[in-house]
Amino acid sequence: MRIVLLGAPGSGKGTQAALLRRALSLPHISTGVLLREAVSAGTAHGRQAEALMNRGELVPDDLILELLAERLAAADTRCGFILDGYPRNLAQAEALDVMLAGRGTPVEHALQIDVTDQQIIERLTHRATTEGRSDDDPDVVRKRLEVYAAQTAPVVDYYSHQHKLQRIDGSGEIGDIHRRIIAALGAGTQC
Repeated sequence: MRIVLLGAPGSGKGTQAALLRRALSLPHISTGVLLREAVSAGTAHGRQAEALMNRGELVPDDLILELLAERLAAADTRCGFILDGYPRNLAQAEALDVMLAGRGTPVEHALQIDVTDQQIIERLTHRATTEGRSDDDPDVVRKRLEVYAAQTAPVVDYYSHQHKLQRIDGSGEIGDIHRRIIAALGAGTQC
């Protein structure tokens, strides 16, 4: 099962992807984690990404594609994956389709986790305090939401036109949201 999780920063994609990883025995691939690992390692790409993320800007597509292509080539993605944080714009969605089509493994499910901006600001402000993430500062969060609305939200339409999109109510308790996602997917993995 090849799943793309969509939603604004702070919508719960990472939390839900971790739960899905356990429930479906699929790898959770977070472009955010791939980027933070590059930043932590101090690579040239990591330094470039860090400056952009701290300003609330998106990392260039070519950098993300390089990191993602390497990860999707790993053996543990043979039965599928849960992709979190990619695609963020139409060009990335199209590039992902081309990459996966070349492997004969297209995206099967695109899940949009819907959460209000106010809920997101509250969640990320809390995360900034507890995890010390500089990209979760309230001013940076507002900028990230603006960027999301302008660049990422159209990806929802892209998957909707492919009849792969399902909208998930991202409010409430984590377990309730997880049950909504499992119900939307309908079945377990098949490899």
